[in-house]
Amino acid sequence: MAIKTILVSQPKPEGKKSPYFDLAEKYGLKIDFRSFIHVDGIDAQEFRAQKIDLSEHTAVILTSKTAVDHFFRISEEMRFAVPDSMKYFCISEAVAYYLQKYVAYRKRKIFFGKQAIVDLVDVLKKHKKEKFLLPCTDILRDKIPSTLDANDLNFTKAILYRTVASDLSDLENVYYDMLVFYSPGGIESLLKNFPDFKQNDTVIAAFGPTTANAIVKNNLRLDLHAPQPNAPSMTGAIENYVKDK
Repeated sequence: MAIKTILVSQPKPEGKKSPYFDLAEKYGLKIDFRSFIHVDGIDAQEFRAQKIDLSEHTAVILTSKTAVDHFFRISEEMRFAVPDSMKYFCISEAVAYYLQKYVAYRKRKIFFGKQAIVDLVDVLKKHKKEKFLLPCTDILRDKIPSTLDANDLNFTKAILYRTVASDLSDLENVYYDMLVFYSPGGIESLLKNFPDFKQNDTVIAAFGPTTANAIVKNNLRLDLHAPQPNAPSMTGAIENYVKDK
């Protein structure tokens, strides 16, 4: 079946440049974007129930821009003045630069990895005396805390936000040739919104092993999976698929 319409379960890329836009133009595709999940921050009362003292921590491990936002939000709500001496360990350079929204970047001790927690391990181990705070969601992947534990790092997991299913009721009678998912939460949202969902001829694409596993576990057909050796990106995998049809 030829692919003509695609729904990507993420927000529309900002700006005019995106591999998705290039893909749509090159192959005459209609590509829409829609967040299947969204984030709700926990309030100060819920945070207090975790019995975490922010002032005891000397460093923060930030795994996403969302984690950055909610760390500073809860700090403000708790009336905790983040000290200038706080050290920031970021999962990627993009997350590190995002800190500029809240701190004078050049005046702070900021470290970053390439994209995964394992890339940060060496620099974290050089700062073993720090007490780390790990702001996270309620569905944090086990790999992050297990990696920190395996390297004997002193850290506290702080749940500051929840990932919840978005309301997709307006899509009930809308059909797409392909659905693209980037997280298990997106699959959960699809099935929560449409418990009687039938895949039929719809092509389902997944990025990452956990997303692919969620599709299979929910008895859906996994038609397209990235990254692959010949397609490290989702758009590259989609292009290969579209060309072959």
